[in-house]
Amino acid sequence: MAQKKQTDPNYKVLAENRRARYDYAIEDDIECGMILTGSEVKSLRETSANIAESYAAVEEGELWLVNSYIAPYNRAMFPHEERRRRKLLVSRKELSRLWNETQRKGMTLVPLVLYFNHKGLAKLKIGIAKGKKNYDKRATDAKRDWNRQKQRLLKDG
Repeated sequence: MAQKKQTDPNYKVLAENRRARYDYAIEDDIECGMILTGSEVKSLRETSANIAESYAAVEEGELWLVNSYIAPYNRAMFPHEERRRRKLLVSRKELSRLWNETQRKGMTLVPLVLYFNHKGLAKLKIGIAKGKKNYDKRATDAKRDWNRQKQRLLKDG
């Protein structure tokens, strides 16, 4: 008998940066926590967020998420700024590794997915990435198209 897949009511994807995998070659990813205010958490629970134009940066020994958008919460007594810098939580070891990657190897930190994990905590998955050139993007498109054609041929044949 096939088991039914249990869905966790707490797990919910809030925002996804789908363009990141097209624009960057992602070598590694890290899950990190976020410091949020109460109105930001309530807003995330009921409305949407956007991380498409945002980026992460190591500044003064701390990891920050810059230019991410969280919609304002209407019933908040103390509203939040929509595009404020938000501190990200990682271990010291991870932070030093991220700093080394960005400073020495010329990599960037790209937010990939903003979600609530199984415990109901807001998490952000960051990718350590290197920018793609136009010919790399064309090669990725060609490979994706070929895989689609292969699947169609296998399905029909």
